[in-house]
Amino acid sequence: MFLARVLGTIWATQKDASLIGTKMQIIQPLDRFAVPTGAPLVAIDTVGAGPGETVFYVTAREATIPLRHGLSPVDASIVGIVDTIENY
Repeated sequence: MFLARVLGTIWATQKDASLIGTKMQIIQPLDRFAVPTGAPLVAIDTVGAGPGETVFYVTAREATIPLRHGLSPVDASIVGIVDTIENY
């Protein structure tokens, strides 16, 4: 799993049938100190995250696990909302 911050929402009227009813978010990957790393990406939101929230997400084949349709054309899925991060 990886950390990210939600930057915004993507609205698409045309998308793969397996993605109908799903919410897509633009997320910025973060390191453990909440510093942005890499380029923003699109992720399916399975937990109802909102703009500015810190979330954790999965990529690759694991990104399709939260979806009901099995295999879907998804590279990343938001699977949790972070309340706090404690670094030691």
